[in-house]
Amino acid sequence: MLGANVMWGLMSPFSKFVIVGGLVAPLVITNLRMGGAMVLFWITSLFCPKEHVPLPDIFRLFLAGMIGVLINQTFFMMGVSYTSPGDASIITTSMPLWVMILAAFILKEPITGKKIGGIVCGATGAILLILSSGHVGAERANGILGDLLVLTAQFSYALYLVLFKNFVSKYSLVTLMKWMFTFAFVVTLFYTTPELLATQWAALSWLEIGALAFTVVCGTYLAYVLIMIGQKTLRPTVVGMYNYFQPIVSCLVAIYLGLDTFNLEKAAAIVLIFAGVFLVTRSKSRADMERELMRETN
Repeated sequence: MLGANVMWGLMSPFSKFVIVGGLVAPLVITNLRMGGAMVLFWITSLFCPKEHVPLPDIFRLFLAGMIGVLINQTFFMMGVSYTSPGDASIITTSMPLWVMILAAFILKEPITGKKIGGIVCGATGAILLILSSGHVGAERANGILGDLLVLTAQFSYALYLVLFKNFVSKYSLVTLMKWMFTFAFVVTLFYTTPELLATQWAALSWLEIGALAFTVVCGTYLAYVLIMIGQKTLRPTVVGMYNYFQPIVSCLVAIYLGLDTFNLEKAAAIVLIFAGVFLVTRSKSRADMERELMRETN
């Protein structure tokens, strides 16, 4: 989970670099991520044992692709194009909260004091880090719409983590990902094809091509491989908490490039984020509480 979120944190400045160039629209980048990952997962599947997926599970994979890939990535990219990057970063801190609430209702996971404390602690650190970086408050048209789109993207991914927590253990991660990204890519073609055809690919610089390659290979293909491993072994609330590492990575990249400076506020923010993740990781799950209850009964 840490590796995946580090890649996503690095992907943000790379994607922004391409978008600022003006040759590639945000939704085209989303389409490239889905199409590129789809091709890579299908190639990978050629070297893995074949798995038969019955029709009912194909439908479940379609839903997983819509909720966990299509809605999440499309709404986030559309939201960022309307609102400021700082506002979008702050809204992404809501994802672990959504996971905790949905897991409590759907999976009957307990809402413990450590979970609440960890989420508050981590969110405080993430928001402090973003605010101290000085990238918040840019006025943009349709800012409220953009904020709502980003919020919807966070909710959709939280819903995916909770709804498909048990289902993802049924198949290998390659089987799951190749079908999810195939469905997501095919659906995106209905509304991105005109922009894809209008893109001047020959005009892209080698730096822009490299940034797109990193976004597809590392920020999508490898990141989702790591996410699936984490989703199979960790509770949804713990998975969601690692989302707070993305602003740390983005901040460190900005400092390295000389676009930002390290100060006491950033140090405190990073400590809060690590403390929040630690608290949620140490919180009791439903299974832990059931085992304790059985021991007390016996």
